Amino acid sequence: MKLLIFSPYYPPHRGGLESHSDEFNKHFSEKGASITVFTPRLPLTAPSSEVMHTRVRVIRYPAVEIIHNYPIPLFWKKDFWKLWKNLSLGNYSLVISRTRFFFPSLMAGYFAWKKHIHWVHIEHGSDFAQFENASKNLLGKIYDYTLGRLILKHAKLVIANSEASRKFVIKLSGRTDCEVVYRGVEKDLILSASPIKELKEVHPNTTLIGYIGRLIEGKGVHDLIQAFAEAEIPKALLVIIGDGPEKARLEELSRKLTIESRVLFLGAQPLPVAMGYLKVFDIFVNPSYTEGIPTSVIEAALLKKAIIATDVGGTNEIISGHKDGILIEARDIEALKKNLLSLSLNPELIQEYGLEAEKRVSSLFIWNKAIEKYQALFTKILS
Repeated sequence: MKLLIFSPYYPPHRGGLESHSDEFNKHFSEKGASITVFTPRLPLTAPSSEVMHTRVRVIRYPAVEIIHNYPIPLFWKKDFWKLWKNLSLGNYSLVISRTRFFFPSLMAGYFAWKKHIHWVHIEHGSDFAQFENASKNLLGKIYDYTLGRLILKHAKLVIANSEASRKFVIKLSGRTDCEVVYRGVEKDLILSASPIKELKEVHPNTTLIGYIGRLIEGKGVHDLIQAFAEAEIPKALLVIIGDGPEKARLEELSRKLTIESRVLFLGAQPLPVAMGYLKVFDIFVNPSYTEGIPTSVIEAALLKKAIIATDVGGTNEIISGHKDGILIEARDIEALKKNLLSLSLNPELIQEYGLEAEKRVSSLFIWNKAIEKYQALFTKILS
């Protein structure tokens, strides 16, 4: 089976979509598939082409983010059209796109139509894009009700990464034949990561509260910083792992709230290092406004962490909010503050929540199981 995948981002760019795409390619190629990835060259330090996981060829085309987190191909560059022409010479079994909100999904649909190849769309989102700016939210909805709906309606097969995503596909497109396939996680890599014990040693007898993810508007990290400041937890440290355009603003917020000495910004970290920090956290928080299915929450549950997360997207498919973690409404700073303080003062509950969270994810998010489902669905439409 030969797959052509249009991915809006790809490693070394970091995020849940990127890790899903890369790990999918790794495990699918191990089953004998040949995979070509066509993706923006972002960051600019990424190689223009490379072979990963032996059978995965990555081709990166020139692109720019006129709007943050929305890459646009440089159509006016000859280099782009040269790569596009070479791509058109290949023979592929299927064309795959990811997340209707990104321009590469439209490119995938056009390529599949032009070459008469079946088009499979994998949807990661479970709601309209959420921003702090009302105008941006409106533009996002206009896009989804036009181009986003077009993508979901015309793909031969739509696969959602969570039940929440499946419901959003039905809401936006009306099609009810959307399949759900949960992602896997690199369990061995996560469990084998060395804990960053130095953090505990430098901050003894301190409640370590952590966040891992991109620092963008929709992740709600400013809510976390505000709630942490208001909670006034005795001996607590907030550790933020990730990077993005909101970083400077978040650092300024911590200074404004006079808690900069109790908030540690570590920037983006490789997965083994991020997991090493996660292993020593007492509480993990995901304050996001919208999600498909949040990878960082799966990782935290796998490492038996007490989790406080907003009940958005497929988060409640990872933890139920009953004895396995705490689910709150998005943007509810008061609820976040109260639960941070309550958990911090109750180490027995922290342990109980972590143990219960791990029970579900250890059997649900497995790549071998996911790849078998993908293979069956692909084989069905090809036959």
